[in-house]
Amino acid sequence: MDTQDFIRQLNEAQELMKNEKYKEAIILLEKLKMIEKRGDFDYSLTHKLYQLDSNSHSLYNQQIILKHISIISEKQKSISFHDLNKILKEKEVINFEEAILIREIELLILRGLLSCKIEGNKINFNPFFNQF
Repeated sequence: MDTQDFIRQLNEAQELMKNEKYKEAIILLEKLKMIEKRGDFDYSLTHKLYQLDSNSHSLYNQQIILKHISIISEKQKSISFHDLNKILKEKEVINFEEAILIREIELLILRGLLSCKIEGNKINFNPFFNQF
């Protein structure tokens, strides 16, 4: 693959992320990572590839977490990280380390997408959470 095609596909992955199609972006970026390992691309392109890959995984995780927290918060006032991780593992076949789960939830809070409070090993939901 030539550099221009590689750039075009990186931009396509970025556009997928912009449209919140993180899973599709991850699939495209995985293909580009395989191509990058066999090619000799400029460092800035390699850096962009891995930065997009990291961001797409994080945003995909946040999307999944937010979906489940939205459902859980309608029925419960709080949930432990352990129980949330268990639900994610059962429903989405995703098992986070607790530190990663906490980080993703903190990012959701910072992005203004989640209104809750982290207290110890629990998430306490704000009664005004369900405003989407």
